[in-house]
Amino acid sequence: MGIGSFIKKQFIDVLQWNEETEGVLSWRYPMQDFEIQNGGVLIVRESQVAVFVNEGQIADVFGPGTHKLTTQNLPLLTNLKNWDKLFDSPFKSDVYFFSTRVQTGRKWGTPQPITIRDKDFDMIRVRAFGMYSYRVTDPRKFFTELSGTRSTYTRDDVEDQLRGILLASMANSLGASQIAFLDMAANQALMAQEVKGGLADAFARYGIGLDEFNVASVSLPEELQAALDERISAGMKGGMSDAKMAGYTKYQVAQSIPLAAGNEGGLAGIGAGLGAGLTVGQVMGQAMGQALNPGAAPAPAPEAAPAAPAQESIEDRLGKLKALLDKGLISAADYDATKAELLKKLIG
Repeated sequence: MGIGSFIKKQFIDVLQWNEETEGVLSWRYPMQDFEIQNGGVLIVRESQVAVFVNEGQIADVFGPGTHKLTTQNLPLLTNLKNWDKLFDSPFKSDVYFFSTRVQTGRKWGTPQPITIRDKDFDMIRVRAFGMYSYRVTDPRKFFTELSGTRSTYTRDDVEDQLRGILLASMANSLGASQIAFLDMAANQALMAQEVKGGLADAFARYGIGLDEFNVASVSLPEELQAALDERISAGMKGGMSDAKMAGYTKYQVAQSIPLAAGNEGGLAGIGAGLGAGLTVGQVMGQAMGQALNPGAAPAPAPEAAPAAPAQESIEDRLGKLKALLDKGLISAADYDATKAELLKKLIG
């Protein structure tokens, strides 16, 4: 026998996958010109599945364990090959290993807002982000639907497909759930539960099992969030008690003092403005009291405020300004600025 005939055949005695590369879900054993030795050993580790494929057709599937390759444990492949010698000689077949470990900590998010119908705000657009985990549960479906005859099929490859499924399933689930946005934001676990059922069914079509799914945050685009903030603010003001309303009015008056200082006439014109404001406030207060207590006699109408003098001298205005400073109603900086303005008008 010549040397060429001696090396003509190369046999494989042990088939196994060590999963040396992270993130690989499917790996084809590199057969090249090798043949599998009859009686060879197939080693399938925990969290793995091995599949024999003959001319693109799936034959036998092996779970974790050590398997001796004979006609007894390769019945489908033997039938497909239809060997007369029943594996007395070496045979050739493609062998694929699949990782069934849980792929944890996978992030998902909506790059563009999803438009849904909301029972409180009609049509809104929402963004959401979170985490999920999955695993290969049906190697046959995974092979026929996704990985195919590629030498390797990675986590990144499958997640490109899952991302589109996830967003489509989320839009359908949220649209059909009729859960208000405010309830979603307040209970993200409820939102995750609504989405997970439909998402699991969509994943199963590809031989993938959804292990966990959670929602870390749900939000509106900036312009819609601003509109929601305004609506919440208006609702808070509309639901104020009398005591809160009085406090809110005091707050508004305090806020208006710096604005009045910047108007023409400065703080010297506050007296007339506050007088008019108090008169209006009395009228509003009486009207609210009458509405809350219809049986009470109406309060006498307030006396008309005395007409403001046609023109107040600058000296009088300076005197009033100094009185406000002495009582601590204005700061020294406000006093100096307004005083300088009035003296400038007096001197010309």
